[in-house]
Amino acid sequence: MNFLAHIYLSGNNDLVTIGNFIADGIRGKKYVTYPKEVQIGILLHREIDTYTDAHPIVRQSTKRLHKNYSHYSSVIVDILYDHFLAKNWLQYSTIPLAIYVDRFYRLLEQHYELLPEKTQHMMPYMISGNWLLNYAHIEGIQNVLDGMNRRTNYVSGMDKATRELKMYYQEFEQEFTQFFNALKQHTQKKYLEIEKRIAP
Repeated sequence: MNFLAHIYLSGNNDLVTIGNFIADGIRGKKYVTYPKEVQIGILLHREIDTYTDAHPIVRQSTKRLHKNYSHYSSVIVDILYDHFLAKNWLQYSTIPLAIYVDRFYRLLEQHYELLPEKTQHMMPYMISGNWLLNYAHIEGIQNVLDGMNRRTNYVSGMDKATRELKMYYQEFEQEFTQFFNALKQHTQKKYLEIEKRIAP
């Protein structure tokens, strides 16, 4: 899953949310140097990714893209799924998305010192471009895919993937909805397990 889903699945704990957001930048056992709640978020992020990568519904979505995007297909599906979460946000939260993401941006600023260097560098661009809110629109997803394509030195072709999004929009949305309901249940269970495992 991409940024918005990881943030949402963290629940209401600020430090767990920070941990879940920064987890890709924390390798191996380096997570143990962080406060306990941040550790929970990092480990929760890893559980979410493991579950997502192995899930048959996600693989069905990925398979639709594999011919044109090869191993980048799973990255694209993560981004597309964030689009459907943002678009259908009020099915999952009583807080309007604009307010929710603004609170998250303030949270990043408050805990700036906990962010890895790469995340600190990315943060101003994320906030100024309001990435999370713009996920709700295909134009916003296009901007994300354009950026990902640049980061692969233009070899991934990911910038063209909105073509498949539009072509198979209903199929992707149905797959997201089915999968995300299962992921929410799985995440709630894993959260409790991790909490018990690393409790002080």
